[in-house]
Amino acid sequence: MVLLVFNLNEDANDMQQYIFVYLGGEYPASPEEAKKHFEKYQQWLISLGDAVVSPAIPFKDTHTVQADGTTSPGTVTAMSGLSIIRLGSMEEALAAAQACPFLEIGGTLEISEMIEMTGGSGQAESERDRP
Repeated sequence: MVLLVFNLNEDANDMQQYIFVYLGGEYPASPEEAKKHFEKYQQWLISLGDAVVSPAIPFKDTHTVQADGTTSPGTVTAMSGLSIIRLGSMEEALAAAQACPFLEIGGTLEISEMIEMTGGSGQAESERDRP
């Protein structure tokens, strides 16, 4: 069992949002394995507490649109879902990702700090760079 410790008492304005992108992963071989994996995933989310902004957004029926406008079913990235989690640093986000049970089914996680687009100016600004 992995125990995660995060400073969840920080002011929300001092916390960044991180997107956890789920890539690949094997489907469990049986309904029992699926249930067991889902329970592990739920426990992982519970361990993150209020840091979880959006717990899981799985994808289905993915299609790709090319630069020339043509479309095709399927994905070119193997992206299967995402979560949004608010934490104090990239180090905390990486520690949370390392404890995610998605890795146990052969999946990969890609973690990025999200930036907020300011209204009208078209410029991006990191939440932590604001006064």
